[in-house]
Amino acid sequence: MPLSRTEIIAIRDAAECLHDAGAVHQALDRMAMEITGLLGESLPVILCVLNGGIIPAGHLLTRLGFPLETGYLHATRYRGKTRGADMHWLCEPSIELQDRTVLIIDDILDEGLTLADIVDYCERSGADQVYSAVLVKKQHQRCAAGVSADFVGLQVEDRYVFGWGMDYKGYLRNMDGIYAIREPGSQ
Repeated sequence: MPLSRTEIIAIRDAAECLHDAGAVHQALDRMAMEITGLLGESLPVILCVLNGGIIPAGHLLTRLGFPLETGYLHATRYRGKTRGADMHWLCEPSIELQDRTVLIIDDILDEGLTLADIVDYCERSGADQVYSAVLVKKQHQRCAAGVSADFVGLQVEDRYVFGWGMDYKGYLRNMDGIYAIREPGSQ
């Protein structure tokens, strides 16, 4: 059952801001410098992971001053829920990846299962090198073996977060900061 506007506003208003807009922009500036240093001479394909990666990718792409090609893919485990399930591909990239350097941009690295599947897809499609960039990485020990992001903007506690592309049950991706659901009983 969809959430009501009142429920969504209550979640938003009760949330704790973990990183404000200024911190996000500083992280994106740093990531852009790191990406430019590594990929600036390679004419890469940049793939945005929809839906969550669209806001971080849009802001990051404007900071990359070198030639690149952009595309997208839509793969998800969440489908509007707060817990992941099996990988569901809604749209594969339309750009040829054979012999290309690929950078995948997504919103968050949590357990890494989605990222692992996307990297595997790119490698099976013949990509020469595959890198990943995430705006947020959760701090915990549950990440799938061997999965990491090459470029990470911010770290967050192991809490349910939203904003800057990350959603709460399909809503609040547009929040200008990284927010966490407030734990019961906390102020």
